[in-house]
Amino acid sequence: MATIEKRETSNGKVTYRVKIRMHGFPPETATFESKRDAEKWARKVEADMQAGRHFGETKRHTFAELVAEFESRAIRKSRLDYWREAFGDDRLDTITPSRIAKERDRLAAGTTRNKDSDGKPLSRSGATVNRYLAALSTCLSYGVKELQWLERNPMERVQKPAENKGRVRFLTEDERPRLLEACKATPELYLAVVMSLTTGARQEEIMALRWPQVDLSRQIITLHNTKNGDRRALPLVGEALDLLKARAKVRSISDDRIFPPSDRSRNAEYLNLRRPWEQALQTAKIDDFHWHDLRHTAASYMAMSGISLVEIAKVLGHRTLAMVARYAHLSDGHIIATGQKLANALNLGGKQA
Repeated sequence: MATIEKRETSNGKVTYRVKIRMHGFPPETATFESKRDAEKWARKVEADMQAGRHFGETKRHTFAELVAEFESRAIRKSRLDYWREAFGDDRLDTITPSRIAKERDRLAAGTTRNKDSDGKPLSRSGATVNRYLAALSTCLSYGVKELQWLERNPMERVQKPAENKGRVRFLTEDERPRLLEACKATPELYLAVVMSLTTGARQEEIMALRWPQVDLSRQIITLHNTKNGDRRALPLVGEALDLLKARAKVRSISDDRIFPPSDRSRNAEYLNLRRPWEQALQTAKIDDFHWHDLRHTAASYMAMSGISLVEIAKVLGHRTLAMVARYAHLSDGHIIATGQKLANALNLGGKQA
């Protein structure tokens, strides 16, 4: 329902401020010099709302403005940069499912920086495309729920590419010491790899860490902005704790980042370790291994140590067991031992009881 308020300024000028409140829509306001124009606008907006034609804030804000509001809460800002370049200063009401679908197809047709054995760039996988789409969806959802700039998330009507079941590539008993030794040539790389292996955290979560997130006395790292939006605590133990304690003694007073960028790339979010990482892999003679596989390594060794999938999911920050089910086959021995304990408790343990 619309309300019209007559206002008079100090210089005697009269204006009419309209405010419309209708269930299911955020409040709409506008100011006019004549009451007739105010009433006309109110009738049109109310009719559009009732007919489902009203877009409100979506016509007043651009996609770039939405990203600017949201990006402080994002982890993978590079993915948001892709969408900012694609949609730029276009109004939010023009970001339609069909436009997103076209960008999805363009993403799928592109290549990554990784190369195959012949040196050719690898095509983007369905999983990679979906990560980009997820970043866009989260941003748009923020515009719906928090800012009320959008009435509906257009990503809801965009089909996502099919994903492969995913591989489980982890460091073997022989590869692990070789890689760690090779990483020692770059202290920052060694610290990041050790932390990745002992926490199971994603590369972005490790590299973007700041000292206020680290509690050395409690041996806990707190992640506030995670991929799924949940707050998560990481264990800080062993050599990772020792290395961070040593680093804390020589940390910069003016920069609270644990991995600040080099002087040559001061505008970067954190230190770029891509070149020393690739050199370490080459030195250690380890093929077909990505940084994310350090996370797989942590999960795999947890499974082989008898840690339950529920506990692994909690450490890795997965909301469901589906993502960690790929490690189940690595803990068959633990499952058998658990079953034997149950049989023994029921006095059905057989000869092994």
